[in-house]
Amino acid sequence: MADEKQTLPPQEQPEPGKEGLMHPRPEFRGAEYRAAGKLAGKVAIISGGDSGIGRSVAVLFAREGADVVILYLDQHQDAEETRNTVEQHGRRCLTFAGDVADRDVCRKVIDETLAAFGKLDILVNNAAEQHPQKSLEDISEAQWEKTFRTNIFGMFQLTKAALPHLGEGASIINTTSVTAYKGSPHLLDYSATKGAITAFTRSLAMNLAERGIRVNGVAPGPIWTPLIPSTFDAEEVAHFGSNTPMKRPGQPDEVAPAYVYLASSDAAYVSGQVLHVNGGTVVNG
Repeated sequence: MADEKQTLPPQEQPEPGKEGLMHPRPEFRGAEYRAAGKLAGKVAIISGGDSGIGRSVAVLFAREGADVVILYLDQHQDAEETRNTVEQHGRRCLTFAGDVADRDVCRKVIDETLAAFGKLDILVNNAAEQHPQKSLEDISEAQWEKTFRTNIFGMFQLTKAALPHLGEGASIINTTSVTAYKGSPHLLDYSATKGAITAFTRSLAMNLAERGIRVNGVAPGPIWTPLIPSTFDAEEVAHFGSNTPMKRPGQPDEVAPAYVYLASSDAAYVSGQVLHVNGGTVVNG
């Protein structure tokens, strides 16, 4: 490809990826973001909140006045950096390491959140994994099941554990993907889970409308997160995001404001919707 499409230095790292090893580091603090107390006094749980989009959401929620709880797999150093950043903005941050698809882990997160804060207002289902393969034949049954367990079973487990403690005015926000709408030839299982998340979001929004709980989604395009250098080869990383109309990948803090909007009362009449933050890619649905 032409040099002008090389948006990032070629790089790779082992799965599941660590933000501290990426270069350049993703932008998550929202340097130009202006907080307005939109989430003052709220409590939010964010799965996959240690890095990437989840980290930026945690930081922007804190800047808007929310205390946050993050559930992550095992990237302890990344989670600690997120916690420190949240606390720099004067908010509390609890961290939990564990498998989001484990029912007992999800119940423990909910119980300890309630013990610490006494309530829960916002749930962000963001944890995900992907494993590119060239063809369907290359995807093992174990990989297929593992991707579904993390990406959609985990969303089911955490939401089910949280629901009894979410009241009128609460917000659930699910991370889907542009791949749910336009597909991806090498991310078959991942794209399938993201399509399931979109349908789950729309259906749950209808189910919970009478309880006054809003359910929405965000469908990011190519965003510079640890998922990228840990699952793509160096050449793919070098050109990551260059096929969008904006010809670059997005940064986590360019996506996180969408979550702030959906979590806040600004979106009081919005439910069952998906916000597309994807660098200008036009999708249907």
